Amino acid sequence: MSENIQLPDQSFPTTEGELNLTQIESEWLVLYFYPKDSTPGCTTQAIGFSCLKDQFAALNCQIIGVSRDSVKSHQNFTEKQSLNFNLISDRQEILCKHFDVIKEKNMYGKQVMGIERSTFIFHNKQLVKSYRKVKAAGHAEQVLEDLKVLQSA
Repeated sequence: MSENIQLPDQSFPTTEGELNLTQIESEWLVLYFYPKDSTPGCTTQAIGFSCLKDQFAALNCQIIGVSRDSVKSHQNFTEKQSLNFNLISDRQEILCKHFDVIKEKNMYGKQVMGIERSTFIFHNKQLVKSYRKVKAAGHAEQVLEDLKVLQSA
């Protein structure tokens, strides 16, 4: 793994109150970045993680999603899709910049800066695997399988 990204020691607003990623209790953490609440790809991805949450939890792994949407938007998204994990609101792009996920994207012929769908697996607060340019469909299943492999290594 060439990337050496540490979890930043600061608090962020989430759907479940303030959260500091360095204070997460679980041994494993899946931190995933997505472009926007309630869009088709992001909904597919979120539901994927939500459906597998119990399997991740059985592996002592917590799932947290991150986008630039507001906490209110996250709460609406969570409620509408019955999501069962925490979403961080990164309005100032602090986490996005820390993890280098803001990329130039082509939206309807215009160049815009947006979040490139990316996922990071941490073990005891150390980055052990990262995914860039993620495809939403089937991603949660892939992460779960990779997590099982990482745990058996």
